[in-house]
Amino acid sequence: MHSGSDPTSAQGLRLEAIEKASVDELRALQTQRLKVSLKAAYERVPHYRDRFDQLGVHPEQLKSLDDLRQFPFTTKSDLRDNYPFGMFAVPQEQVVRIHASSGTTGKPTVVGYTKNDIDTWALLVARSIRAAGARAGDKVHVSYGYGLFTGGLGAHYGAERLGLTVIPFGGGQTERQVQLIHDFKPDIIMVTPSYMLAIADEFERQGLVANQSSLRVGIFGAEPWTDAMRHEIEARMGLDAVDIYGLSEVMGPGVANECIETKDGPTIWEDHFYPEIIDPESGQVLPDGAFGELVLTSLTKEALPVVRYRTRDLTRLLPGTARTMRRIQKITGRSDDMMIVRGVNVFPSQIEELILRQPLLAAHYVCVLSKEGPLDTLTVRVELKAEQAASSADDQAQAASALEHQIKSYIGTSATVRIEPVGAVDRSAGKAKRVIDLRR
Repeated sequence: MHSGSDPTSAQGLRLEAIEKASVDELRALQTQRLKVSLKAAYERVPHYRDRFDQLGVHPEQLKSLDDLRQFPFTTKSDLRDNYPFGMFAVPQEQVVRIHASSGTTGKPTVVGYTKNDIDTWALLVARSIRAAGARAGDKVHVSYGYGLFTGGLGAHYGAERLGLTVIPFGGGQTERQVQLIHDFKPDIIMVTPSYMLAIADEFERQGLVANQSSLRVGIFGAEPWTDAMRHEIEARMGLDAVDIYGLSEVMGPGVANECIETKDGPTIWEDHFYPEIIDPESGQVLPDGAFGELVLTSLTKEALPVVRYRTRDLTRLLPGTARTMRRIQKITGRSDDMMIVRGVNVFPSQIEELILRQPLLAAHYVCVLSKEGPLDTLTVRVELKAEQAASSADDQAQAASALEHQIKSYIGTSATVRIEPVGAVDRSAGKAKRVIDLRR
């Protein structure tokens, strides 16, 4: 255990100085760091140099934080267009880790980290876990997936940085998860909120009293969730449920986190990320308190600086409460058509690409999202090609099985495929409705 003099230690729950700094001090630090980050992006990333030049803007033109609105947005498609390493701002030998998230064409969006980036990430996740109510000596059960997904390793490094004991379980194996929670008695769990409810179901199936487990705090992220979900989890599990926010393109988990003393929306760690809210249609910057799309600019990232990254998450910026830094309202929706299924990002166009690999199947399909208990389920209804209308039941079953396998392999989530006769999927004269969400 680290000594209490370490400001990132759980010992004594001490805040870092920047968490208590005045707004003026924070804005001065942001301005200084933003100038450095814009300069690095312009000088070291051809994409940013080209985009800045096209708009006729230069990093030296930034004199205040308000000047950032003159600079271009970055989108997920920019990262895909520069796949795999075209957005990196450092030589490959300085990249110590690579993570990736799913993309619309089977290619993931790739993010890289220098040693300093990993240290910063660990610091911010440690800060997040401390804000969520960690105490010295706590054990943390990590149920986020490990691997290219940022959740597992992000949570892991942050908990270790805080001096806590990590149980690196990962996802799945619900029966064993419950057994180890019962036996190891962790104090904190980090997991998606929907899977937390599956764990609660398994507690009950095993005859255990879920709200009498050792768990005191749940840190939930990787998918939108409502306050109604928070109340259900807290009632069933007997813990405090707090929201962690992040996305791989900006860092991973730990961009923002709720403070346990208020539970009023995640506090953005503004010393490392500068937030804006824009109108999703016009791109105009909106004032604090207005509802719109969250845009984030990294202030300290070395390997992959991001300038005005459009998260597509819908929220509003709110004044700080438990900390000086501003909060975001809890995010429960997005401005694009991306589906989030059990923490995995899924685009209809990904499904379409895989459908078109199957000789029997037509490009008439719809994705139906529903709930099976607490867990999201995805059903893909897809039509036969007209010329395959007479194909055998065995051939259709084989095509459905092959598509299910490809969705699991390439996208990373399970789906049920229902092959339907020609004309069964509704047509639209305008934009096709590809997603039917029955979860609400």
